[in-house]
Amino acid sequence: MKFPYMSTLTFSYALFYEGKRNDLRFLFKMLEFIGLACTSLCPVCIGIIIVTSLIVILADANLMLIVKSKCGKKIECLSGKVVWITGASSGIGEHIAYQLASVGCKLVLSARRKEELERVKQTCLKLGRSHLQDEDVLVLPMDVLDFDYHKKAVQSVLDHFKKIDILVNNAGKSQRAVWSEVQLDVDREIFEINVLGPVSLTQAVLPHMMERKQGHLVVMSSLAGILGVPGSRSYCGSKHAVHGYFDSLRTELGNNIDITLICPGPVFSNLFQHAATGKQGELVGRNMENSEKRMSTERCAYLSCVAIANRMYEVWVSQNPILFMTYITIFLPDVGKCFSDVL
Repeated sequence: MKFPYMSTLTFSYALFYEGKRNDLRFLFKMLEFIGLACTSLCPVCIGIIIVTSLIVILADANLMLIVKSKCGKKIECLSGKVVWITGASSGIGEHIAYQLASVGCKLVLSARRKEELERVKQTCLKLGRSHLQDEDVLVLPMDVLDFDYHKKAVQSVLDHFKKIDILVNNAGKSQRAVWSEVQLDVDREIFEINVLGPVSLTQAVLPHMMERKQGHLVVMSSLAGILGVPGSRSYCGSKHAVHGYFDSLRTELGNNIDITLICPGPVFSNLFQHAATGKQGELVGRNMENSEKRMSTERCAYLSCVAIANRMYEVWVSQNPILFMTYITIFLPDVGKCFSDVL
């Protein structure tokens, strides 16, 4: 049976506002509705829906980021920019530095471990040997929790490069423990590192960007800032806070200073090894298994740099089924709840 377009809309509203939205019967009715709706669409529309669905299922990032990676600005457009990366001694931050060095960006590398930063610097100079000199990569050891030092750090960068084009707030800490085992001190530590750290450094850098009337703030958030992840409530809460803060800040800054929120899903890195547990000072201390279905750090860094080059608002970087679950949770939250209950 074919439904005319307006009848399909009426049917959809009745379905969406039916009281039983939180059980699996609603999901089955939703699937039935999709099938009925498709019968009222022209073959071209059905084809577009099928192609788009396949792209979403097969992609490892949100649709607009995939489009930008194929048709948008290339990372090379960032050549010559001064980019400050925190958490640059390992993981995603390290590989973002490599991507940017290869196209000729001038870099400021910050983390606590100076020897690791020096290692990253040498690799950056090799990758950017046709673009970079030794003075084009500044090693600036810094603890994001040393809030009093942030303004001095900004001045050190300005003394060296005279400007800061892009700040990548990448430093962070994960957490793994069930809620009943998490001490309040762990919650406090995670929020200080993941929220107050980037907030403090951003506040130190912003006056310079406001004076220049240009700049770009990049924040390494997480899909855990969108979805609820069991066993990581402190981490999830901190990333939700990051989203709220920088989304609000974006509305105050106007068009000259952009903010990009990058939201990776599971990525193969050493973040898990250094993740907190439920006790203060205790770490997971275990490496990820290669068999775990996680995106490579290199791929995540590349897609992050595409987002930076195209000054995108928010991007999701993950393999499926996590990426698909993010779409469902954002656009059909009740259906997403059904999926999460089943899984």
